[in-house]
Amino acid sequence: MYLAFSDGFGTALGKGAGAIAAYTALGLVLLIIGFLAVDLATPGRLTTIIRTNRNANATLLAVCGVSAVGLVVAASIFASGGKLLEGLIATLVWGLVGIVAQLVASVIVRYLLGVDVAGLMAKEKLEPSAILLGATQATVGLITAIAVI
Repeated sequence: MYLAFSDGFGTALGKGAGAIAAYTALGLVLLIIGFLAVDLATPGRLTTIIRTNRNANATLLAVCGVSAVGLVVAASIFASGGKLLEGLIATLVWGLVGIVAQLVASVIVRYLLGVDVAGLMAKEKLEPSAILLGATQATVGLITAIAVI
């Protein structure tokens, strides 16, 4: 049995795999930056609050923040057609804009509602204000993702 590949198949496959690796690496960097941004905006060390204290409020805020960044990164990759370098730059810029937008929205909601985040991190049970802040992060991520597209 003879398998024939079209001309340039190997080159296209290699370039495609390289692009996937580059976008994945950039996406992971943006997710880490997004997590660190949520960590900076949260009183105390977020990883300690989650791992050691097993705090549901902190976990919810981290999950929503990272998921929202993931939405923005995915939309940025989807909308970044064209050359690889241009797409990576666009994804980086849009991802960072999404992270900043989430932080700003979260701070505004905290201020408007008078949410004491430090107090929230000390509570053992899941609080309604944590759900609201998490939903705010997720919604801002969705809005930013759609704006990118």
